Amino acid sequence: MTSGERRLAQRLEAKLEEDYLCWFDVPVGSTNSHPDFIILHPRRGLLILEVKDWKQDTIQSITKSDAAILTPRGLKHVLNPLEQARQYAHAVTNVLERDKQLTLSSGRMEGRLTFPWAYGVVLTNIPRRTFDSSGLAEVIEPHRVICQDEMTEAIDAESFQQRMWEMFSVRFQGNLSLPQLDRVRWHLFPEIRLPVPQAGLFNEKELESVEIPDLMRVMDLQQEQLARSLGEGHRVIHGVAGSGKTLILGYRAEQLAKVCVKPILVLCYNKTLAGRLVHWMASKGVADKVHVRSFHSWCHSQLSAYNVGFANNQEDTNAVMAEMVQAVIRGVERGQIPSGQYEAVLIDEGHDFKPEWLKLVVQMVDPQTNSLLVLYDDAQSIYEAGRQKNFSFKSVGIQAQGRTTILKVNYRNTQEILEFAAQFAGELLKATEAEEDGVPRLMPISAGRHGTAPMVVKLPSLQAEGAWIAERLKEEHGKGIPWRDMAILYRHYDPVCKVVRTELRRAGIPSTWKKDVTFVESQDTVKLLPFHSSKGLEYPIVVIPGAGLLPTPADASQDEARLLYVAMTRATAQLIVTGATA
Repeated sequence: MTSGERRLAQRLEAKLEEDYLCWFDVPVGSTNSHPDFIILHPRRGLLILEVKDWKQDTIQSITKSDAAILTPRGLKHVLNPLEQARQYAHAVTNVLERDKQLTLSSGRMEGRLTFPWAYGVVLTNIPRRTFDSSGLAEVIEPHRVICQDEMTEAIDAESFQQRMWEMFSVRFQGNLSLPQLDRVRWHLFPEIRLPVPQAGLFNEKELESVEIPDLMRVMDLQQEQLARSLGEGHRVIHGVAGSGKTLILGYRAEQLAKVCVKPILVLCYNKTLAGRLVHWMASKGVADKVHVRSFHSWCHSQLSAYNVGFANNQEDTNAVMAEMVQAVIRGVERGQIPSGQYEAVLIDEGHDFKPEWLKLVVQMVDPQTNSLLVLYDDAQSIYEAGRQKNFSFKSVGIQAQGRTTILKVNYRNTQEILEFAAQFAGELLKATEAEEDGVPRLMPISAGRHGTAPMVVKLPSLQAEGAWIAERLKEEHGKGIPWRDMAILYRHYDPVCKVVRTELRRAGIPSTWKKDVTFVESQDTVKLLPFHSSKGLEYPIVVIPGAGLLPTPADASQDEARLLYVAMTRATAQLIVTGATA
């Protein structure tokens, strides 16, 4: 920000009520225009402001279309700032007028926006008296200008707002509804659109090739503000399942990739989630700058790259993995593996990382940028690795005091699914407080989205259970739901998933199991995944077979309860739990 832009931002924050929405220097639409400020109010309309820190002697000459200004590098020809604001405003309204739900459907103004819009200029270093006496009023409409003495700290809020609304030629007689406000945000800022689940999750072409959808989903205002305002330093986001943590991480990675010199590292525990994020970054065209790895595959690549050996002759896979991590830690300590390799490090599923893993990864951040983001949800910690009583981020080198955010609203699940899953989570979802540097446990808050109640079905045998599942999925597919929008999540492969796979093949249902799961559009198959591999994913229809082999809410251990909670909260629309009585 220039000093004048910073002053105006301070006035907007201090002088406007909470129902104003303001954006600074955010690229808009396909033209990538950068208006200085966009202000939206449900009862006032849309206002575009261009800010200039020009002084009177800066302006050498000016017409209604352009100006010659004196800069440290000499004379420069630029647009008249009011003309610049006008062009930005038309770029914005041209985007919005494509949406019939934001335009008038009949009458003389048919096709125009249902709410007013205006544009103006803020001259942060030119008082009103100077503006009037200098002849600027002949080339910049006086009522479309806020001058230096009209945006002081001492100005009262009413006078400040009056100057803004005098820029409008018409007054608004109604109110923009919340859905309309979201539609405006959806059109102006494609990067905050919530993608459709799974296969379509990363396909921007899908949005371009169809009519504007009636149901538009965007980040909520807290998510958008958080995603845009993540600044330098270490940051921690505590969020419940379905609160949009991974979405914010993806947005952050994409934005950093636009300006980074060194690569950016994204780490998670779950290989399947890593695959999903790899596909996401590739679809955004930033895969060359954003390196996505599961933690252990990253460790292996570090050892290979720097020719650091480790004892990998144990038969126990877990022991091999543990030794591999220790080898990386020792390699960094000895200087064999360099620290500071990445301009930024982003960690998804931070709750599944051991403290020593976090301590290692922190050292990979370039100290010049010091950019680290950790996403955390204690209720979803399904590995013993990540659970430690009295854990503090400071103890592993994460300096996030004052830069911690909490997301409590679950957008993924319907209220019915969330309440059903909560029965099994028990004590895990009881909110507990923690010091700012500690780990709180968050109680999810439903976004209020309703749907069908979860279904519990008992069948006489395991084979009958598999056949019923196959028939049910065929029925849903017949209603137009793609196979890729369905998932079967299991706790035990043998006998449960093994039988279900057999019945799916018998019914001619295409399916993909575990490691073969990808997120490309062409893989239109039902996904079969163990509970552990489902973390971070979501599907409109989720089936959990083998309920007879799962513990009841009263008998479930904390580990089993966590797993079941994670699996159930993968469902966005329908959750079906099946079990055999024999």
